Amino acid sequence: MNPNELSAATFPKTNLTILQDKSSFCFGIDAVLLADFTRVKSNDKVIDLGTGTGIIPLLMAKTSRASHFMALEIQKESAQIAIMNVEKNHLKEKISVINGDIKSVRELFVPECADIVTSNPPYAKANSARKNQNEAKNIARHEILCSLEDVVSAASYLLKSNGSFFMIHRPDRLSEIFNMLSKYRLEPKTLRLVQPFSDSAPTMVLIESRKNARQEIKILPTLVIYKAQGEYSDSVNKIYMNL
Repeated sequence: MNPNELSAATFPKTNLTILQDKSSFCFGIDAVLLADFTRVKSNDKVIDLGTGTGIIPLLMAKTSRASHFMALEIQKESAQIAIMNVEKNHLKEKISVINGDIKSVRELFVPECADIVTSNPPYAKANSARKNQNEAKNIARHEILCSLEDVVSAASYLLKSNGSFFMIHRPDRLSEIFNMLSKYRLEPKTLRLVQPFSDSAPTMVLIESRKNARQEIKILPTLVIYKAQGEYSDSVNKIYMNL
């Protein structure tokens, strides 16, 4: 991998530059929305599962007061780019990148070591159609190397009691998501649907769940991404303005 062949995305307000390989999987608006949705208190320890090139911890390291981030990524090349991004943005004191498997969290981390866990996991099941010829993109989009249960189980293992798991996923899997969260003692607390336009159906859902919490869920107003084709809504523009 030649660093000179990587493209760069910039976030001017936070002076953040994120390198990524366009021939592989690049981050999308879902990662930005999840970073904005995640609530972090001062000195929290955060673990991001399936970090890719580190987009979520990189954004949150600039916008939150968390004490430290650990970013777990199974694909070696993506983990290498994440390390480069951490170094390029002078965040080595705040972010540690680990090249490892979500299914091996019990060997990589001690239990209940995190206040917050985040994940933008693969949305599609392994046997779903429309796979890309690029294997890195397939792994990022389809549950080839980890399932929803692997992600939720890992989050529960890592979280302290009353710690929060923030995830973005697809609304058509909400029933499965709720069942899996319940299985691993994670209670849904906040939900926000995301739809492309005001008159279209939701395509994403942001979910906060809390470990060992009582039953009560707050539904936030739906987030609309575009007010016209190619033009972000005021809500999304406000999110980007803070980055």
